[in-house]
Amino acid sequence: MKIDGTYTFNAHRDRVWQVLLDPKIIAQCIPGCESMNEVAPDQYEAMMKVGIASVKGNYKGKVSIKDKRAPSHYVLSGEGSGGPGFMQGDVAIDLEESDGKTLLKYSTDAKIGGLIASVGQRMLNGVAKMMVDQFFKKMESFV
Repeated sequence: MKIDGTYTFNAHRDRVWQVLLDPKIIAQCIPGCESMNEVAPDQYEAMMKVGIASVKGNYKGKVSIKDKRAPSHYVLSGEGSGGPGFMQGDVAIDLEESDGKTLLKYSTDAKIGGLIASVGQRMLNGVAKMMVDQFFKKMESFV
């Protein structure tokens, strides 16, 4: 499942970069995230509660930050599994500054399997895009 898009922050790129890499802020912004604990530098264990249509469940997973090139690029990598199935994917994030604002471009190719995948590709794409938008809208309150 491929998802990409853009989001504009009304802040300088350095500030957006700092916020996007703060694990406490990331945990508050990920929809359904109940906890996120650092296990190594740039590596975290997370607990999430996610529901799509009638398929709901708890997921335990790992989140890591890779390929950092401050202040313009990094990859947020995640994987999780639970009763309803599994999710795995990398999100490439690129930041460009222009006139005091920051344009964030993201691109992901996620893999989803198990019962949750039975919801249907079209619905999953819509829900995933909605969750990404919720993440960045909440993130904006911290910049």
